Formats: sequence, structure tokens, C-alpha cells
Amino acid sequence: MLRSLRLWVAILLVLAGGAQAYQWQSHQPSPKQDSVQAQSVVQAGTISVGELPVEARETLRDIKRGGPYAYDRDGVVFGNFERILPRQSRGYYHEYTVKTPGVRSRGARRIISGGGGEYYYTSDHYQSFKRIRE
Repeated sequence: MLRSLRLWVAILLVLAGGAQAYQWQSHQPSPKQDSVQAQSVVQAGTISVGELPVEARETLRDIKRGGPYAYDRDGVVFGNFERILPRQSRGYYHEYTVKTPGVRSRGARRIISGGGGEYYYTSDHYQSFKRIRE
């Protein structure tokens, strides 16, 4: 009986460890996935400053001036958790709110600035980005 119990405990431990390893691996993108995700910004295209909504052009102007900003969270580090933008070290990207007419909250529109001087626009709260052409 004790031998049978030990066998079941060993099987359960192996299965539990395997499930944890599977969960960890399933959340880690492969190098191929990273490459595809980094290219998704290029595939999404670019947008010229003139094509941006008026509010986005105002936000871009404020970013380049160094403020002041309309929202307390403007300028915080953008984590790039969606991994749509090219991978960079933490602190490389910062996010800024683009006002949305008729919306009392921050809304879904943002400009993300990169440490290399690049800017990205999203109108759908990080689901897609377009690189801003100056």
C-alpha cells in the first residue's frame, strides 16, 4: 500500500512539474515569433504627422517640448507587453495620452516615444501601432 502511494505521489509530482514547464514555455515567444512580432509594426505601416488626428499632433508637439502634459500618467514607461513594437530594454519606451473628443477618461489613443527618437501612434489601446513619419 505504501509503495503504491509513493508511486502515485511521484506521478503527480512529475505531472505537476510538466504542467508548470508547459505553461512557462507556452508564454515564451520563440525567436521566430519575436522576429515576426517586431516586423508587425512595419507591416502595420506608417503615418505622417499630417495624417494624425489634430489631438495627436498636439500631443506630439507637447512631447517634443517636454510638456506640460494633460494627464498625470503621461510620460510613464511603456512596457511593450504586447510585443508589437521592436523589443528594447525596459525604460526605452514612454507613453502619452492623445485626447479623444467626447471621452472623459484617457481613452484608447496613445503616442509611444522611443529612446532613439522614434514615435508610434495607436488609436486602439496598443492593439496596433503605426510609426510616425516626420
